[in-house]
Amino acid sequence: QVHLVESGGGLVQPGGSLRLSCAASESIFRSDSMAWYRQAPGMQRELVAAITRGSKRNYADSVRGRFTISRDAAENTVYLQMNSLKPEDTAVYYCNLDERFEPVTSWGQGTQVTVSS
Repeated sequence: QVHLVESGGGLVQPGGSLRLSCAASESIFRSDSMAWYRQAPGMQRELVAAITRGSKRNYADSVRGRFTISRDAAENTVYLQMNSLKPEDTAVYYCNLDERFEPVTSWGQGTQVTVSS
């Protein structure tokens, strides 16, 4: 399986921005779709954004218009640009295969995003 490493998280004030990166050990196009997920304490992990090999994008209603998923094939990297951040965006963010297309069997460490004043 592809090895994925998330980075770019941190502490940001409400209304601020962060850009998350997901570095892959091999071509991300080996998968039909890549995605970003997040999980807050006591909450279910949720799919936030996804991008297919054909560059079709999908977003959770809670982030649509604020988050943008993109990829760089040459760098084998998937990005998540997060703008207008809200406290409810606070969570650990993970990148992985899009579970809507194929099973996700393992997870990395993720990157912590904290939105607070």
